[in-house]
Amino acid sequence: MSEKMRVLLYYKYVSIEDPESFKEEHLKFCKELGLLGRIIVAPEGINGTVSGTYEQTEMYMDHLKKDPRFADIVFKIDEVEEHTFKKMFVRHKKELVTWRFDEDVNPNQLSGRRLSPKEFYEALQDEDVIVIDGRNDYEYEIGHFRGAIKPDVKASRDFPKWVRENLSEFKDKKVLTYCTGGIRCEKFSGFLMQEGFKDVSQLEGGIVTYGKDPEVQGRLWDGKCYVFDERIAVPINRTEEDTVVSKCYYCGKLEDRYVNCANPECNKQHVCCTECEIKHKRSCSKECLDHPRNRYETESKEQHSI
Repeated sequence: MSEKMRVLLYYKYVSIEDPESFKEEHLKFCKELGLLGRIIVAPEGINGTVSGTYEQTEMYMDHLKKDPRFADIVFKIDEVEEHTFKKMFVRHKKELVTWRFDEDVNPNQLSGRRLSPKEFYEALQDEDVIVIDGRNDYEYEIGHFRGAIKPDVKASRDFPKWVRENLSEFKDKKVLTYCTGGIRCEKFSGFLMQEGFKDVSQLEGGIVTYGKDPEVQGRLWDGKCYVFDERIAVPINRTEEDTVVSKCYYCGKLEDRYVNCANPECNKQHVCCTECEIKHKRSCSKECLDHPRNRYETESKEQHSI
């Protein structure tokens, strides 16, 4: 029987003076450990998701926490059956999240009030509250908090314009924000405050923490949570209230599984039921179905040979 694996999700806003050198050293360390995943290093901190065995992930967490800059870093841990990444990347970027605000936000100085899962659950039931999803539209599509406003954006850098054009009327309302693991809300909530929103709170630890809370159990969340690894989407609501909110790209029936288009030059992610995946060979268009590099048949043969 194969060894159980774990996924670590984490971030920390803290000054890193030489992020390029840190990136190189960190990549070397991760590869030596045998971890797989994706890590971003910036002058403002670190943000990552990695997968590995229990021993590998324990060694990684211990290593990072020994650095005074990351001593209090919080790791969100999921148990999985296998690696959720195929390679190990550590990249140096200007920002941990590409917001490109006109005026940068330092979340260590300006950020919305942090609410625990229980506090957030209670706040969601306030009739006068505005709930803003801090993720992209395709993430919202497969799952979101009940009553949350869907952002009409494809990337974080589109949020400032969208907020100014659509949410200005809510500046005097009580506002709740949330995202996958908490990192986007750190700056997004601060941006809203800069824009004049008077009462802004964020879900501490994000959706994944909310789903693990033993008291809340993911209540008032509908659908699944999009994640940036091979799993694509994970369950959050662990009660009988759980519902499916997305529809199959092909037939329109309720479905909550995302797949990648079998054409590697497209790779479009779309919601797809198992029947339609087989019927359309996981291709999002006729052009992708007929594409010479379509990998559906090859992957199917490899799976059946295992």
